Amino acid sequence: MISNENAGAAPLPDEDLYEVFGGEAGVSRIVDDLVERSLNDPRIADIFAASDLVRLRRTLKEQFCFILAGPCDYTGMDMASSHKDHGITNREFNALVENLQHAMNAESVPFRAQNKLLAALAPMQRDVVTR
Repeated sequence: MISNENAGAAPLPDEDLYEVFGGEAGVSRIVDDLVERSLNDPRIADIFAASDLVRLRRTLKEQFCFILAGPCDYTGMDMASSHKDHGITNREFNALVENLQHAMNAESVPFRAQNKLLAALAPMQRDVVTR
């Protein structure tokens, strides 16, 4: 069932955060950079190589936009369902987080704003990491 509840986190209460991330264009660039970094990262490239990259980019953009209190709805699956067959480890999860941090830095997102998004995403680790 399509639901914003599947995004894994509620929108952050800071209504300006979406704009701090550059709005739709900024979030789009961050996600595209994150996916490219992950495809080129030998620690996690195999996980991403088997993904539907068009869908992955779309749902990540929706998820980040929704969590950043932007004007988006999340149409993807819940985190446990969407990651259950990937066999993701803590090490791989941490590599993804590192790539996200690099992508946010490249977009000049302030450190404090980055931490707000990372704090919202962090609890998803228990649904994403399966081994």
